[in-house]
Amino acid sequence: MKKTLTTYQIAHELHPDFSFPAALALAKWLEEYEANTGEEMEMDAVAIRCDWSEYASLAAWADDYFTAGIVDACEVFGLDPDDLDPEDPSEDETLLDAIRDYIRDRGDLIEFSGGVLVSAF
Repeated sequence: MKKTLTTYQIAHELHPDFSFPAALALAKWLEEYEANTGEEMEMDAVAIRCDWSEYASLAAWADDYFTAGIVDACEVFGLDPDDLDPEDPSEDETLLDAIRDYIRDRGDLIEFSGGVLVSAF
């Protein structure tokens, strides 16, 4: 016996582990994945929680992922930290694009208003 969930029901199931905007973005991503692959999924909030992490921004993910944060990320991406936006290096578009590419080469990235979700890789 199976029960089909709506987008908002999926988001509600995920909300204890993610902010509501993140849970909603992830619910939509899961539905799209299911539609694109033709693979019917079962709702397993624990497995989903283990596979995804929420961050306030791409720079916050880089700070968490790389040992020395943005400085380390620049080294990995071949960027000179002195060439980044002097007002807010963590919002430099070249750096953000490099972070996006790095994540997408290794896993999945969902950007939503208020943050990002990154799959485990």
